[in-house]
Amino acid sequence: MAKCAICDKSVHFGNNVSHSNRKSPKMWRSNIKSVRVKTEGGSKKMYVCTSCLRSGRVERA
Repeated sequence: MAKCAICDKSVHFGNNVSHSNRKSPKMWRSNIKSVRVKTEGGSKKMYVCTSCLRSGRVERA
């Protein structure tokens, strides 16, 4: 699974709980995109979550 290069956000694990309180494993995937990012040495492709993109932590190339 991909991980955000800025905030290290990745998948989260927990349980699906039904109405009858039965539990089954569940995985939540964070919204991670492969993006070309401006760096001081040019541009570089990295995995970034959409919350980092919207907040302006990363500048797209």
